[in-house]
Amino acid sequence: MNIPNLQEIEAAARLIYREFQATPQYCWAGLSERLGASCWVKHENHTPVGAFKIRGGLTYFEALRQRGALPHEVISATRGNHGQSIGWAARSHGVACSIVVPHGNSVEKNAAMRALGAKLIEHGEDFQESREHALRLATERGAHMVPSFHRDLLSGVATYWWEFFRAVPQLDVVYVPIGLGSGACSALAAKLALGHGARIVGVVSAHATTYADSIAAGRVVAAPVSTQLADGMACRLADPAALEILTPHLDHIVQVTDKEIAQAMRSIYTDTHNVAEGAGAASFAAAMQERNSVQGLVVGTTISGGNVDAAVLARVLAA
Repeated sequence: MNIPNLQEIEAAARLIYREFQATPQYCWAGLSERLGASCWVKHENHTPVGAFKIRGGLTYFEALRQRGALPHEVISATRGNHGQSIGWAARSHGVACSIVVPHGNSVEKNAAMRALGAKLIEHGEDFQESREHALRLATERGAHMVPSFHRDLLSGVATYWWEFFRAVPQLDVVYVPIGLGSGACSALAAKLALGHGARIVGVVSAHATTYADSIAAGRVVAAPVSTQLADGMACRLADPAALEILTPHLDHIVQVTDKEIAQAMRSIYTDTHNVAEGAGAASFAAAMQERNSVQGLVVGTTISGGNVDAAVLARVLAA
């Protein structure tokens, strides 16, 4: 798969800015002190759905519209943030939307998707089972299946990294969480489009290692998912197209545990009073794991989402 170029990313930005403006990035003193480096945070928790995914949904539906291919119904699968993105864009285009989530999914993410007009269907024990069910439903109904990884999503998601690299050109290294891969692939697309010199480090959950295992093996390797906190990274099976992009361009991969993510969530809240969900704190957790090697550098991290259930956040902060 070829990645979006600068012209495509800039066009995507113009589309996205009809809905909301560029999100901020700040160099937080407290986080920088913990890290021993200048720590910049890109605040994708400040989008209208509290996560970066909305950008991709907007460009995906615009591509359908331009092709004259807007369907009567879309179906997708999610752990939450992708579903909100698709719900938002489907509502904007007057398209019916059904989203499949696994049993036990985030209560508040489910509520947010319903508030956007999406019909929720609970099926399966993890994202992969929900995805397979969504594919079957789309075939049965003649609906359009919106994937969680697609080039038309990447052009939108890349705008957030394009904003970040342009705002902080001095970045030395950037830590990017990997769920199904759209965030990390888009970071690489923006870096290459701008000719930016930052090293891109992928971050996976130590309890969902398909991307780390697959890159090491040079092929897709399924891995069990046992993370209790980073639902946005709870992927059992890597996407081959994402691997094709990530493998030659990532500097390396860091695996972070739920314990490290919980500590990062607490640190972010204490030092910035921003709420990060598990996957949203993984970037800073990885930077902290590697703090001895980034001393004195300019480090980019991201709160890729802030959609954590109140009860979960209370438990994490109390600990």
